[in-house]
Amino acid sequence: MPVLSPELKQRLSTPLKIGKFEVRSRVLQSPLSGVTDLVFRRLVRRYAPESMMYTEMVNATGLHYVKELPKIMEVDPNERPISIQLFDCRPNFLAEAAVMAVREGADTIDINMGCPVNKITKNGGGSSLLREPETAEAIVRAVVRAVEVPVTVKTRIGWSEKEITILEFAKRMEEAGAQMITVHGRTRAQGYNGPAKWEWIRKVKEILSIPVIGNGDIFSVDAAVRCLEETGADGVMCSRGTLGYPFLVGEVDHFLKTGCELPPPTPVERLQCARDHLQMLWEYKGERGVRQARKHMTWYAKGFANAGELRDKLSRMETVEEGYRLIDGAIEQLASGDSPGAGGDADTPSWELVEVG
Repeated sequence: MPVLSPELKQRLSTPLKIGKFEVRSRVLQSPLSGVTDLVFRRLVRRYAPESMMYTEMVNATGLHYVKELPKIMEVDPNERPISIQLFDCRPNFLAEAAVMAVREGADTIDINMGCPVNKITKNGGGSSLLREPETAEAIVRAVVRAVEVPVTVKTRIGWSEKEITILEFAKRMEEAGAQMITVHGRTRAQGYNGPAKWEWIRKVKEILSIPVIGNGDIFSVDAAVRCLEETGADGVMCSRGTLGYPFLVGEVDHFLKTGCELPPPTPVERLQCARDHLQMLWEYKGERGVRQARKHMTWYAKGFANAGELRDKLSRMETVEEGYRLIDGAIEQLASGDSPGAGGDADTPSWELVEVG
């Protein structure tokens, strides 16, 4: 069981201050492309009502030419605190997009400077900005001038093992006006492979006066506490650990506030959440939502007997009714005890590529 040291407990006893904006939680839900839409954020917020949520990353160039807010930028007027994440390499486009994001209701504007995916980096966005610090600095200055809400940055420790530039880069972001930085403890070349190098998060924290958020390998309450202890970070951001498990942010938040762990959800409770997720996506996006739900459903379906078979069927579902039938049948089996045990099956799925910083 994780233990909160007196020093850490004291450090986390006050709200997280991002410029003049305060968040009453030190646990943030990471922006995840194709995942953190309004529906997913509502589910996470069920269990973590005070945590900061982030939209999927929004292309500033697309906003410039279309002049119309994409659905991924839509926020509920009642969902706060909320940050809208933007990406691009053009300072003027990002400034323009930031103004639109604030009108939509963003409490902060986050600039993605960490996404490692080729289709983003080849156009100058995401982690490619680690190699263009002057452009990155110009972006932050332009967005800070354009909006009155705090501007933050999410990035990585460098482009590769030979190009770990985060210390100079982070200092430049602070000097340009960024009021918080989230550091994913991997290089762009690593992608999501190998352990996150939390020691670089600590080094960033030691040289900055703005809040530093630790990101990378936060899959449990224990990992979150260890990251906070080892890095001195002001908070943690949960990313892939929330796929099929929107309970994680709330579990970490509860422990940091109380020192007590919540009991983990049972397989039945996880499947009930999956059903809610499917229904909400159907109501919000129609047939497209059902198609998008396939990946979510496979992430939920693990850790109990016959989960592999259920995953396979859910990954190919064609209608919302089919999804309900499959999930309800699995819930009935688990609840009645007909399933031969609750142990996890061996072939739990690996995460498909999700574009995160």
